[in-house]
Amino acid sequence: MLDDGFTGSTCMTEPSLEELQESIEELGAYRERLETDIRALGQKLRMPPKKVEAAVEEHAELQRICEILAQLERQRDAMTPGT
Repeated sequence: MLDDGFTGSTCMTEPSLEELQESIEELGAYRERLETDIRALGQKLRMPPKKVEAAVEEHAELQRICEILAQLERQRDAMTPGT
């Protein structure tokens, strides 16, 4: 048996700049769709606009998405020359 140091699925490589950018774009698009859905539901339920915006601001999944996006953007910026 050859031991090449590969430990299976636990071995991860750094994403490329292109992969990071693609992930950022896809996650950003998902965030926008989710915000739109929340606002549409609020309108359908005839919620006051302030309550709808509060629901968007307090939405746990949206908050997590924003955190992940910020992390990915920092990682991308660290890989980009001249930044």
